[in-house]
Amino acid sequence: MRHFLQAARSRNRAYYAVAVVITIAAGLASRHFPQFLPACLGKYPGDTLWAMMVFLGLGILFRKASSLRLGLVALAFSFTIETLKLYQPPWLESIRQTLPGQLVLGRGFFWQDFVAYTIGVLMGLVVEWLFAGRPRTSESNHAK
Repeated sequence: MRHFLQAARSRNRAYYAVAVVITIAAGLASRHFPQFLPACLGKYPGDTLWAMMVFLGLGILFRKASSLRLGLVALAFSFTIETLKLYQPPWLESIRQTLPGQLVLGRGFFWQDFVAYTIGVLMGLVVEWLFAGRPRTSESNHAK
């Protein structure tokens, strides 16, 4: 597992793009149809899937980064967006009132979201580990 997290990867952007779309659809469905999820989960499935989508989206942009680096950047991005909710100037609040602004920036600060984001990034790592194949090794790089 350590090698998986630290080794450089070669991600297929098309697969990651499909995974991002599926994750977005699942996240939106979790918000629009909460009656199909246990009430105790509240809004957190959507927040968890949002962070997983950030991880996968970063995988499209930085396709050769290690999984560990991608996970840390995804966490930093998610935590920054959550912390930014404490900053509420009128111009930023007007952006948050739009649908894209609400989907990207969110509305209110909740410390519990940090837990949901961490779980989401961990889910992204697990999905990558299960489906993305083995990371590149220096031996396989020499063979190419």
